[in-house]
Formats: sequence, C-alpha cells, structure tokens
Amino acid sequence: MWKIGNVEIDNRVVLAPMAGICNSAYRKIVKEMGCGLIYAEMVSDKAICYDNKKTIDMLYMEDVERPITQQIFGSDVDSFVYSAKYIEKEMRPDIIDINMGCPVPKVALRAQAGSALLKDPSKVKEIVSAVVKAVKCPVTVKIRSGWDNNHINAVHIARVCEEAGASAICIHGRTRSQGYSGKADWDIIRDVKNNVKIPVIGNGDVTSPEKAKEMLDYTGCDAIMIGRAALGNPWIIRNTVLYLEGKPYTQPTTIDKIDMCIRHLKLLNELKTERQAVLEIRSHVGWYLKNVKGSNEIKNKIYKMTSIYDILQVLEKFKEEINEERYL
Repeated sequence: MWKIGNVEIDNRVVLAPMAGICNSAYRKIVKEMGCGLIYAEMVSDKAICYDNKKTIDMLYMEDVERPITQQIFGSDVDSFVYSAKYIEKEMRPDIIDINMGCPVPKVALRAQAGSALLKDPSKVKEIVSAVVKAVKCPVTVKIRSGWDNNHINAVHIARVCEEAGASAICIHGRTRSQGYSGKADWDIIRDVKNNVKIPVIGNGDVTSPEKAKEMLDYTGCDAIMIGRAALGNPWIIRNTVLYLEGKPYTQPTTIDKIDMCIRHLKLLNELKTERQAVLEIRSHVGWYLKNVKGSNEIKNKIYKMTSIYDILQVLEKFKEEINEERYL
C-alpha cells in the first residue's frame, strides 16, 4: 500500500486517463481487475466553466471505482480553479490531476494546454499553486519528459510542481514531439524520482507484467501506469497486480474475450444512449478480438450494426461456434 496525500492505494498499478476510453463502464471493468488507482479521462476546464452538458456527463462515477483521479486540462488559471472547485463539489473524486502532458495538436498547439505548459515553468507553478489552494483533495500533475528532445525539463517541472504543493507526479517518458511513437525514456522517470520527495508514477512502454516490474526496479518509481496496453486487454491489470505480488497469472481465453465484449457493451448501455454505446463498442470489439481466429467477419458485421440486441446476438453466436470447435 502507498499513498497520495491522504488517499491510500492498495497496489502499484494505475490506469492511464485515455480520452474516449476511460468512462465509468470501462473503469468498472478495470477496477474488477484489481487496479489500484484509476484516472478518469481528461475534461476541459473551459467546458466546465461553460456548463457543457457532454463534459459534465463525463464526470459521472460510482463509489466502486474509488480511489479515482479526475484529470483537467486547460491553460487559464481562473478556469482551472473554477473547474477544480466544481469537480470536487459535484463529483467528489479522491484526487484531482492537472494535465501537462497531452501531446495532441488541438490541446497542445491550438489551446496551448497539456504539454504546452511544460514550456512555461512559472505558469506551471501558478496553476498548480492556485488549484492546490482551491480544493481540499490531493492535487497531482501528469507531465512528459519535455516539449521535444532539445527541451527535456521534466526534473525541473517536477520540482516546480512539488514546491507548488502537488501531492504526486506522473511522468510519461516521451516528449510532446514523440507523441506515442518511439521508445519511452525510463531514465527521465528515474531522474524525476530521484529529485522529488512526493510519489512518482512511471508511464510509458509498460506492455506486460514483466515490463511493469522492470520499470519499478529500474526507476524506483512508486507505481506504474498502464494505458494503451489495456485496450482490449484489461487482464493486463489483473496479471500485473498478481505478478508484482509474486503470484502466477494466466492469459484470457477467446471465450473470456467475447464475454468481456458482452459485459462491456451492457455496461455502456447502462451509461449511454444506445447509439453512443453501439458506436463506442465497435472500437472495443476490434481490440478485444484482435488476432482471434474468425473474428474479422464478426467485427465487420458489428461495425455495420445499430442495435445493441443485434450485436449481443452476434457475439453470443460467435461464442457458441468457438465452444463447438473446442469439443469437435
């Protein structure tokens, strides 16, 4: 067990705040897999200030998902403060995280938010200090190694955040210019850990339980964050928890994957409109059934469907066919 501020966290596995993915339905699945700390997908501070319904709806969560971190992105101090206060009052997350790592152009370039903030340490300090003073829950910051290879300043930014009152730092070992390509630099994660006293979460290239342990051992970080490797594979969360506890683990069967598709769709149906649930599950079906024999035809059928009932029927039939093959 470790802590961020006064928040106790059972294990060292953390779910990344993936946009368009980490809603309550997906978070419940990951929590059932034993995830120690869950990040909800980031929300715009301006959208909260403008009372945007779509953004407000994204704040929905249930107590079973705790401990949970709600992430905010933006570039304006006053908007950050307003949105942080609103989130704390209406959502009651355990932790609020400030996004200073998002590399996508519409955030980092157009809005000058996310990783663009790394270029202005004084503004980083101003934002973090203001949010820390505005809310009672712990405030954390998610950063990258730097803007590009010529501007690697994660250690300095981490120190600034710590001085401003942040309770933890999450560091993705890639620059903004790398996006999600190339290799994550674990040396910078280790350097950040060695230069601050607050907890550090390492992020980048944790693609297996073994890689998780390798990062922990190499960097000395307090926890590891898993993002894209969990798409279609929430079992990586369970297996990483087990592996770090010195216990054996098993990989999911094809039937497990189909059953998870079904469960995920039913959870989405409880959370969203039928149209929204159908559109969202299409991507997840592609991830869950990746490399599964005979799945291409199933995926193509589902991509054209507009009914939850029809999708469930296709998945159930696919499961029956696989079970029949196993006993031939």
